[in-house]
Amino acid sequence: MSPADKRRTFRALHQSGCFVIPNPWNVGSARYLQGLGFKALATTSSGYAHSEGFADGEQSCEQVLAHFREIAAATDIPLNADFEGGFADDPDQMAGNVTRCVATGVAGLSIEDSTGDKDQPLYDFDLAVARLRAARAALDRDGGGVLLTARTEGFLVGRPDLDETIRRLKAFAAAGADCLYAPGLRTPDLIGAVIRAVAPKPVNVIMSGALGLTVADLAGLGARRISVGSALARVAWGAVLRAAKEIAGPGRFDAFAGAAPHAELNAFFRDDMTKRP
Repeated sequence: MSPADKRRTFRALHQSGCFVIPNPWNVGSARYLQGLGFKALATTSSGYAHSEGFADGEQSCEQVLAHFREIAAATDIPLNADFEGGFADDPDQMAGNVTRCVATGVAGLSIEDSTGDKDQPLYDFDLAVARLRAARAALDRDGGGVLLTARTEGFLVGRPDLDETIRRLKAFAAAGADCLYAPGLRTPDLIGAVIRAVAPKPVNVIMSGALGLTVADLAGLGARRISVGSALARVAWGAVLRAAKEIAGPGRFDAFAGAAPHAELNAFFRDDMTKRP
């Protein structure tokens, strides 16, 4: 699909039902997830950062944009970009970066309201809304149909205030967000409360751990989109860490018993390559 086709498809996915949008961290994981039949993908800032030897949030805008471009070009389904805070505090500068993000070929992007400052972890309410409004204006001018997701990070940065979370999401919706997202909600009551409060806007729910909830459970709560953030990347890292520690410590190789078969991986990627134009 062309970027325009991907953007139309991505918007259509948000109109009804519920879909899972898993988060690859490199080309191989992206192509494998596409091969399983998922209808869209999303990047993960921490998954990619860790694969490149950085802590989450410490990569440059240029590095992240190059990653978006690589994943978008390697896959044939819509890609949503985890664009963090847009790599600028000032709304106009952030909007300029949004335009640069669009040029990578993504079908959607998310902007969050966290600052990275532990003393003031969220942007002031008015500034957070102004930043979202600036992103909306940039997309209306240069976006070509790219879908805008607005994130409020209170439950991730030590500000677990449901009323404030809902206040921000409603304001972001009024400022032009197409989809809303409050990562860190871990119970059906919290998830359902947010979904009901911002209806009929579609809501992304993240499943970043084994919380005992299924896709059917989240669909029943009204979730439109389910992402997994860095969870798949951390599952992979978990296997590597356990195996490496066994080798470095007791000198055992038992953890290799769970490794994916070489022949299976070769067969998938050989077949997948033949399908590409």
